[in-house]
Amino acid sequence: MFQEDGSSSVTSSSPLQVFSTMSLSPSLASPYPWLKELKSEERGLYLIHLLLTCGNHVASGNLENANFALEQISQLASPDGDTMQRIAAYFNEALADRILKSWPGLHKALNSTKISLVSEEIMVQRLFFEMFPFLKMAYVLTNQAVIEAMEGEKMVHIIDLNAVESAQWIALLQALSARPEGPPHLRITGIHQQKEVLDQMAHRLTEEAEKLDIPFQFNPIVSKLENLDFGKLRVKTGEALGISSVLQLHTLLGSDEELLRKNSLSASKNPNHMQRVLKSPNQGTLGELLDKDNRYSPSPDSTSSSPLSPNASVKIDNFLHSLWGLSPKIMVVAEQDSNHNGSTLMERLLEALYTYAALFDCLESTVSRNSLERIKVEKFLFGEEIKNIIASEGAERKERHEKLEKWIQRLDMSGFGNVPLSYYGMLQAKRLLQGYSCDSYKMKEENGSVVVCWQDRPLFSVSAWRCMK
Repeated sequence: MFQEDGSSSVTSSSPLQVFSTMSLSPSLASPYPWLKELKSEERGLYLIHLLLTCGNHVASGNLENANFALEQISQLASPDGDTMQRIAAYFNEALADRILKSWPGLHKALNSTKISLVSEEIMVQRLFFEMFPFLKMAYVLTNQAVIEAMEGEKMVHIIDLNAVESAQWIALLQALSARPEGPPHLRITGIHQQKEVLDQMAHRLTEEAEKLDIPFQFNPIVSKLENLDFGKLRVKTGEALGISSVLQLHTLLGSDEELLRKNSLSASKNPNHMQRVLKSPNQGTLGELLDKDNRYSPSPDSTSSSPLSPNASVKIDNFLHSLWGLSPKIMVVAEQDSNHNGSTLMERLLEALYTYAALFDCLESTVSRNSLERIKVEKFLFGEEIKNIIASEGAERKERHEKLEKWIQRLDMSGFGNVPLSYYGMLQAKRLLQGYSCDSYKMKEENGSVVVCWQDRPLFSVSAWRCMK
């Protein structure tokens, strides 16, 4: 329970005022009886206090206090409760997983029988595609940018860096078949680490191309993006090249030398921050709690405070340089518009709480709490992303989401020039967004690119680029 200065009593009629002026102590028993009677908003605020406190204990290596906080959170969190209970359940699991990794043998033993099924991955990605507008908007904007860039071209080659969704390219085939000058010869190179996924896409696209009488080839490459052999792309002279990257480039931001690890495992550079958060009274919701506490500043050596750290970006720089060498007429990049690539645990914890609060709120507003499909997306997609952001370091940490402004800097430095998305493309995307029954989804233009928001919280960005020679 929270307690300040060793005092055994606090005179206050409000539970929020009680725990906002206390600090965790593992010597005390289970939560006060009134905790079970908290209203949803009050319980949510208490869970935020617990998560931030627990994160600070984990970062500083205080495992006894961290364990006590985890136990407290477990009593209030629930994967099928309200929004904050669900979020807390997955952040709690992620913090616990980070602690377990301190004992590699124990962690490996507990996860040794875990099976990752391809069919399950495909199913969860399909549910995300259906429940949210983000991927649909990325595909609409990508296809329109490709159509405009390839006008008049007779041989078109598209490289899909994450070939999972056939619907995107079926729509492109249909649009190209309606060109006044007739369809081009189209070749799509699909990259994915699962052969089964590529086989399914090849079958569907070939079938559609035959139906539309479009000359078509599909070139499958079974590979992780980081191990891609660019020679296998078989880019030919005379063909116009387009590249589609949907939620992929951030996975290449990891440092080969794990330069960030020492900061994440060391104590927070700003130890007084957590006490300021915990002692701030009169705060209601998660967003208000985090927004009001704008005094948090990353440590001086944080990669998020210096936009582009050369040492930590060798892999992505080399990859982008290789893409530039292919001379694409158009490249469309869709990414999560969040800052989850900070060097310290507390930076990432705070930023991730913002982002996933918005994503969970999207589902809360549009899908029943009892929906099995919703629980699957929260657990197998968002839950795994949260775990990777919080519990992993070095090459193992793939979910290194960054803001649009950083991608603009990085792509500009790699020799790409920004191509403003067209009015017609944005109009299509806006109409798609308006088709959703929730008016909290918003779209805004930023430097010729599109940022999709939940209320005022940016979540995903789409930008277009061309090779500058």
